[in-house]
Amino acid sequence: MTTARLAVWIALALFCLPAQAERADRDAPTNIEADKLQYDDGKQTSVFTGNVVLTKGSILIRGERLVLRQLSDSMQTAVVSGKRATFQQKREGIDQLINGVANEIHYNSRDETVRLVGEALIKRLECDVATDEITGGVIVYNARTEQFDVDGKAPGENSGRVRIVINPRNDTRAPSSPAAAPGQKCAPPPPVSLKPAERLATGRPRDGASR
Repeated sequence: MTTARLAVWIALALFCLPAQAERADRDAPTNIEADKLQYDDGKQTSVFTGNVVLTKGSILIRGERLVLRQLSDSMQTAVVSGKRATFQQKREGIDQLINGVANEIHYNSRDETVRLVGEALIKRLECDVATDEITGGVIVYNARTEQFDVDGKAPGENSGRVRIVINPRNDTRAPSSPAAAPGQKCAPPPPVSLKPAERLATGRPRDGASR
């Protein structure tokens, strides 16, 4: 199994918990702020430069340059670049954010996908604290299905590696303790137990599993 494909299996176990990205984001209006704007009506293309901020519901994208193209069905594609562009989106029903950083961020509102290119990093934030994270050359995040596809090397690179960090998930609160202490934004979620599969993706039984 390739490194990138192995990363996908691990990422799904880490990130695809019973929640979805904010469903209202798809129908929310797109708002953009920047220092300068160049608009081409014929090509339905807008180029924003200088401290660019795009918001769409819970989605927040920042960068130095943004090329926005209007699609025929009122959806948009956006390419954000410059000084490590950032992406953030809230997950539905829980105090959890998906936070990404890359040299370029490609966003497609029709497919609800985000493609992070070049030194890409995605973290899952709980109560503003990073838990699990994935790094690679290219990371594609599907907000609709909450699945990740990771390639170790970015376009133009000859090599690269996928790296995944799984931080401990400890919850020492007593059962009768409040959901969040005074002054806290949110309370840490209960630990999640991941049950290993009896067989690996290659079809080979795990050590100790029945054959």
